[in-house]
Formats: sequence, C-alpha cells, structure tokens
Amino acid sequence: MSRAFLVIDIQNDYFPGGVLPLHQPEETEARLVAAIRQAKEAGDKIILVRHVSKAAQGLFAAGGTGSEIRPAILAAAGDAPVVTKAVADAFQDTDLGSHLAGIGELIVTGMMTQNCVVFTAMSKAAERFKVTVAGDLCTAPSEIVHRIALNALGSKLMVSNASELF
Repeated sequence: MSRAFLVIDIQNDYFPGGVLPLHQPEETEARLVAAIRQAKEAGDKIILVRHVSKAAQGLFAAGGTGSEIRPAILAAAGDAPVVTKAVADAFQDTDLGSHLAGIGELIVTGMMTQNCVVFTAMSKAAERFKVTVAGDLCTAPSEIVHRIALNALGSKLMVSNASELF
C-alpha cells in the first residue's frame, strides 16, 4: 500500500516572533525534518500544506512572512507539492485529493493538533485512506491541548509516534 506523508502548516506565525507561537515548535520542526527524510527514504509521497488567510493582517496574512512555510521544511521536502488552504481541513476547497491518487495510507502531521490536524485527519474526504496521526510530529498552543487532542483522536483513528512508522 502506498503512503503519503502530509505536513500541515509548519509556518512562521507558529514560531517565536509570530502571531501565535505554539508549544515547542522548534523541537517539532526538527523531528519533522528528520521524519520527512525517513518518509522519502521509505518511498512515501511528501505533501506540504500551507494556510493562507484572506485577511490583510494577522495570522497567516496573505503576502506576509508569517504565512511562509519554514525553510528547513521546504529544504527537507524538496520538490514536494504545496497545497494552499484557507480553513482547518486541508481537503476542503483545495486540490489535496488530486495529489493522493493511488495512495492508500495517509500519515498526518503538523500544527495545530486540535484544529488543522484533527479536521484534516477526520475529514469526510480522508475516509478513503488508512489514516495515522503521528503525535510526536504535531504540536498545539500548549502541551495539555496537544495531549487532549491526541487522546480524542485515538478513539477514532490510529495515533502513533514516528518511530513506529519508519
């Protein structure tokens, strides 16, 4: 079964100096960079997701540096496609589905666990895949919010760590 490794919203606004810094974003980013390399070695398709707001200011403002995907993620992902979204669910009103032709398993990672990760992993459009959320490759505004979201997801989907995937 072929797999896709989905990396959601590793963007500047979630890091120190951004509009909404999350819990341990640098550590999560470092783990993601390593996992992207492992996923590529395993033959997985890498897909990046970027949230862009329609607002001129604030979180992920179009044209602002806060909406840019982090350079280390872009470098690790190479020529991976970038899907642009405007809502939490990376499938909603995007071309994500077209990048998943022939894919049977979807590994979901990224920011924010309780929002974009949950809504993408539990999207109606994701039901055709075997979905796994890599909990150690996600983060949220706080550790407790992250853990609560993973616990809730675990009652519906597979939640694991990167070490269990590669």
